[in-house]
Amino acid sequence: MKNLLLLTGFLLTLPVLAQGQTPAPAATPQYRPSFHFTPAAKWMNDPNGMVFYQGEYHLFFQHYPAGDVWGPMHWGHATSKDLVRWQPQPIALYPDSLGYIFSGSAVVDAQNTSGFGKNGQVPLVAIFTHHDPKGEKAGTRTFQNQSLAYSLDAGKTWTKYAGNPVLKNPGIQDFRDPKVSWHAPSKRWVMTLATKDRITFFASPNLKDWTKLSEFGEKLGGHGGVWECPDLFPLTLDGKTHWVLLISINPGGPQGGSATQYFVGDFDGKTFTPSNTRTRWIDYGRDNYAGVTWGNTGARRIFLGWMNNWDYATTVPTAPWRSAMTVPRELSLRRVGNDISLVQQPVAELAAREKTVFAVSAKTVAKTYEVPYKGTAYDLTLDLKPGTARTLTLNVLQSAGETTALRYDVAQQTLILDRTKSGNVAFNPKFSSAETMKVPLANGRLKLRVLVDKASVEVFAQDGAHVLTDVVFPTKQEGRISLVAEGGAAEITSLKINTL
Repeated sequence: MKNLLLLTGFLLTLPVLAQGQTPAPAATPQYRPSFHFTPAAKWMNDPNGMVFYQGEYHLFFQHYPAGDVWGPMHWGHATSKDLVRWQPQPIALYPDSLGYIFSGSAVVDAQNTSGFGKNGQVPLVAIFTHHDPKGEKAGTRTFQNQSLAYSLDAGKTWTKYAGNPVLKNPGIQDFRDPKVSWHAPSKRWVMTLATKDRITFFASPNLKDWTKLSEFGEKLGGHGGVWECPDLFPLTLDGKTHWVLLISINPGGPQGGSATQYFVGDFDGKTFTPSNTRTRWIDYGRDNYAGVTWGNTGARRIFLGWMNNWDYATTVPTAPWRSAMTVPRELSLRRVGNDISLVQQPVAELAAREKTVFAVSAKTVAKTYEVPYKGTAYDLTLDLKPGTARTLTLNVLQSAGETTALRYDVAQQTLILDRTKSGNVAFNPKFSSAETMKVPLANGRLKLRVLVDKASVEVFAQDGAHVLTDVVFPTKQEGRISLVAEGGAAEITSLKINTL
């Protein structure tokens, strides 16, 4: 009887679930990253409105604060002074009578072209897509339109413009994700907008009145899915300005699901003209999507992506949050033969907060080298000469029966990020995968920088010319590291591990 009373009392203390409601999943602190941004709880996808102002980096993001799957979109908000430590802020933009708050950008309107500034205050202006779910359900083609909100207190609070929307949909079902920047030569704002299967450019003197300039990409690039989240920006190489156009696509990525392609070319204030029409991808992993760059950062161009894939995003086994961002990456251009390629490197602010915990040099690996360091969050750099080895495998997050393997085939000069044995791969049938990327040796050497952070692996090969990003979910936390040479011996020039 006593046991029955205890059991009854215990049952009375359990939360009562509504009919059809499922219990909250168990928390997974082992997957909460150390140096990547995640929301405190609930759903997150695309980074939005990224702008630098008064010494702070603002990160807004697609957020559903009431659930751990996609829902009515808000703009979540966080700030940082160093791109490493992030402070959560109150939600910036809520859905309203015009719809959900979809992706977009933010600018510093230093000249107060919008007229939103008062008493000398410089307005921050957010440009975003209003997505009307009622119009979508009714079958209209005009349920996405572009709107404004502004802040006069450095991004703390936001007021939506009474004249929204400022750019009305002409009848294009997918009409979204405005990225706006000031084009100094033409002295006007330029909007880069995703319009179904292409990009449309618009111009405005005041952020309120927009005129169509041109279109790009109807028959260029990958077209396996809808185009989304574009970004247009200049980068300098050898004293010459080139323009880079990022375009995310879902589905249609090189490894399946969502991914981001890019073009390098020229923009004359009206038309973007690519110098190379070959389809190229910013990342050959599965988990870097909808990435855009911060505005107002001067000569630096800093990129951030959503570290997930729409193939399985709503089922990844993390709680109480879902999704993380990539590490912020500084972008540059590099000439490769007659071509110009986009290069990515983790921002210098990350290395500034690191300390070296292990280093070795001039070491021969004939079979297996067990690195005398264990961990689940670190920054590893490896420079080696393959020598006579046929394959080289760097194992990270390794435990009994589990590993995330980076395998280099010397003859094929390909790098494979294999997560088929990385831990929990059964939560979604599309998750288990091995991604392959061409990585030519440079002066007979392979250089890797690998950021491991609990549930993610980001690989920057040959000084950032080739990039792979995947999320992983180890079920064990041993965190062993090993380097395996097969078919011959390889020479480690240097191996260093840093932690924050």
